[in-house]
Amino acid sequence: MITETGKVVALKGDKVWVQTIRTSACQSCAARNGCGQKVLAAASGGRANQILVTNSVNARVGDEVTVGIDEQALLGASILVYAVPLILMVVASILGHQMSGGSDGAAMLAAVAGLALGFFAGRKLQDAGGKEYEPRLVRVSRIASENCL
Repeated sequence: MITETGKVVALKGDKVWVQTIRTSACQSCAARNGCGQKVLAAASGGRANQILVTNSVNARVGDEVTVGIDEQALLGASILVYAVPLILMVVASILGHQMSGGSDGAAMLAAVAGLALGFFAGRKLQDAGGKEYEPRLVRVSRIASENCL
């Protein structure tokens, strides 16, 4: 499971808005000294993201929570977003080229149509997957405030 720590910033029915700060993975990367990503991450100071997640751990505003997504779900979502449109674009381009008798213009139009169809198909397949591709709350970290002054 791939996890990220965040803070609950709002409640919305049975869901919560969780804010995470994206940081660079430079600390664990072997190429951190020769990579430009480290410089960009340091300059931007991370970027805040907010996601809406089902409140399965009874989190409250201000709680620090861990959000997770299964690796297989992430891989499946990546295939839907990248591979399906790309494959349909290539297939449509080849078909458009052959059906038009070798016209490059028809191949390009077919490629654009195939790409659009791939995005549409990916969206429909994602919707059919249900909650499989959604991140979920794994745990909540609460500090007991009864003893604090």
